[in-house]
Amino acid sequence: MKTMAQSRLQASLRAFRHRNYRLFFAGQLTSLVGTWMQTVAQSWLVYRLTGSAALLGLVGFASQFPIFLLSPVAGAVADAYPRRRTMIVIQTSMMLLAFPLAALTLSNRIQVWHIMVLSVLLGFVNAFDIPVRQSFIAEMVAREDLINAIALNSSMMNGARVIGPAVAGILVAVVGEGWCFLLNGLSYFAVIIGLVFITAGNNSPTENQGSRIEAVLEGFRFVLGTRPVRALLLLVGIVSLMGMPYSVLMPIFADQVLNGGPKGLGILMGFSGLGALLGAAVLAGRQGVRGLGTWVTLACACFGISLIVFSLPRKFWLSTLLLIPVGFSMMVQLASSNTLIQSMVPDRLRGRVMAVYSMMFVGMAPFGALLAGVLAHQLGAPVTVAIGGIVCIAGALVFRSHLPSIRAEGRQLILAQMMTAGDPADNEAPNISS
Repeated sequence: MKTMAQSRLQASLRAFRHRNYRLFFAGQLTSLVGTWMQTVAQSWLVYRLTGSAALLGLVGFASQFPIFLLSPVAGAVADAYPRRRTMIVIQTSMMLLAFPLAALTLSNRIQVWHIMVLSVLLGFVNAFDIPVRQSFIAEMVAREDLINAIALNSSMMNGARVIGPAVAGILVAVVGEGWCFLLNGLSYFAVIIGLVFITAGNNSPTENQGSRIEAVLEGFRFVLGTRPVRALLLLVGIVSLMGMPYSVLMPIFADQVLNGGPKGLGILMGFSGLGALLGAAVLAGRQGVRGLGTWVTLACACFGISLIVFSLPRKFWLSTLLLIPVGFSMMVQLASSNTLIQSMVPDRLRGRVMAVYSMMFVGMAPFGALLAGVLAHQLGAPVTVAIGGIVCIAGALVFRSHLPSIRAEGRQLILAQMMTAGDPADNEAPNISS
């Protein structure tokens, strides 16, 4: 007879019963460890070469601004072409961009403008990766396992956030940044091989034969005309603009504020990832979407409070531990928002709506990185992070004031997608608020 703990574990891992998702998960986990190694090593490299908070923000802006520009087109691509083959092209392109960065760094010829150009190119590719990858998940699992798959995907991404920065911090201190870039390039082989053996995602998601412009506009019309989706995306955008740039300033915290050096940077980023991993694990155990609207509100407020508290101490290990609730609350808010949006959107619009999600989640980040770099130069990194926390708390309060008015519409959208997929409606329908 199964124990309660075994039953809960099986429920938390139920998306793994799908072979395609297992292959996807294993490949992505390996690749994302390499990605986080490169992210941390690149931040430290820019800081080592320049010592400038503003340039740290500018490089962050360069790597993510293309996502804001191209996400609408990328969403139309995600809904027009087979997603598995599109993913293979995207991952191969990312791999080919990692190797020049490694070669330039290992040969000691790297300059900031090299990093800037490669960051922009990677941003162009990432613009297509996010909506395609988010939409692809829905093709690999049954609808009843979608919430669990999204949560496990968040767990995987944040498991990589724990491992990658920790490894990067050690490698940067011992052998330099170039080896992190080389290992990241090699890690893409894992996800490409996994995609070759996946059998899902071989058909075009939609039969829409209209123009690409009309396809893009259709996605925007759905978002703008759907109050629950619009409210969730606006809150994600606020957090991405003002709260998440704390990570861009981590090299300054590690070196100037906490005196931790490159190893300290890896530890700080790793503990933030540990908190996010715990948040994703909590979501993975959920059986439905009931109450997620309240979770979004509370998590956003807690994220803001955690950022303010993190900005205060000057002791390395205390600051490190305070990054756990920062990562936890950030992940609960973002993954809960992702889950609610994916539960409300029709399959034929999934790629385009997730493209708008990526505009708000990742596309707003470059503006936040640039703003954080400028503010940190003028006011200091701790004050900049505290200001971001205050804005996140304000956003949570505004969202909470609108939650009762959007609850019924969100409930009807979720029920409509369940019935379209052939899922019988429960006697007690799901709700986006408690």
